[in-house]
Amino acid sequence: MTRIIISPSKYIQGPNELEKIASYTKNLGNHAFIIADDFVMGLTGETVTGSYRETESSYTFERFNGECSKREINRLKEICESVNGDIIVGIGGGKTIDTAKAIAHYINKPSIIAPTIASTDAPTSALSVIYNESGEFEEYLFLPLNPTYVIVDTSIISAAPARLLIAGMGDALATYFEARACKKANKLAMAGGLATEAAITLAELCYDTLISEGLKAKLAAENNVVTEAVEKIIEANTYLSGIGFESGGLAAAHAIHNGLTALEETHHMYHGEKVAFGTLTQLVLENAPLEEIEDVIFFCQSVGLPTTLTELGIINIDETKIQKVAELACAEGETIHNMPFHVTPDKVYAAILTADKFGQLYK
Repeated sequence: MTRIIISPSKYIQGPNELEKIASYTKNLGNHAFIIADDFVMGLTGETVTGSYRETESSYTFERFNGECSKREINRLKEICESVNGDIIVGIGGGKTIDTAKAIAHYINKPSIIAPTIASTDAPTSALSVIYNESGEFEEYLFLPLNPTYVIVDTSIISAAPARLLIAGMGDALATYFEARACKKANKLAMAGGLATEAAITLAELCYDTLISEGLKAKLAAENNVVTEAVEKIIEANTYLSGIGFESGGLAAAHAIHNGLTALEETHHMYHGEKVAFGTLTQLVLENAPLEEIEDVIFFCQSVGLPTTLTELGIINIDETKIQKVAELACAEGETIHNMPFHVTPDKVYAAILTADKFGQLYK
């Protein structure tokens, strides 16, 4: 009956925080090894250079080649060791972030994660997703510690396409409902224990923040400006969702997302967009109150998240394809088995089609 909550040692969020990167790295080491891909290096290089200009701290800015693979991790690890890097910084999206976390783990040094988008909750987690050189999933690398610092520069994130922030809302939308299901089923979270009351409370706050601030943040993000609503949604997408999923648990929504990835028609959709439909399907699967289902549908439609199969790109509903999604969602080891009742592919198939009908009904 062990209960565990895990998180970064420090979470920092605000406009222009990346300008202070030198002051943050000097608290943790003498030489920062900073990785970013070509695009992010062009976007943030001058800011990083300017931050170190007036300090005695040293750093190496190294290009990330774009794939979080064992080869790339080892390549960067060797460079880091050759320059005596003792603090690892990852600036960018999910694959850059996961690579930085892996390097820090292998050389047993602290890490700073600075996301440039708020489309997932990866920045705070003790996990790296490893791919092969072709970009195909290979394995999960579970890390003993979360990042030391997470620095979220909301000026940079607000400049990204609004769709990325909205996709982050879709990913965050599942957090409370999946944590609630795991708690009811007495299932372990990724943190290695049962959910604490703090984790469940943060997960619920994540949902409440999406409902109250999501539409306001979407409208601001479409103009690439930072408002209080944007700040709150970035925190919900990144921190509240991150702690909530890792210390609260995953259930049906993410398993259904995983099943949907097998359909080529959905490949153009972001992770969070598919998770949003997975959340609606989970609510149908557990026969949630109609009011709760309606709240989720109205929220999704207000910010532009998909609530129908058509919006996911599945124009012609093929029974065989939907059955395949259901079977993959129920594969051995999938998080759908954290639901507080026995789940079968037939039940998931029925829930997917019914969720689609709900989405159509309220459009």
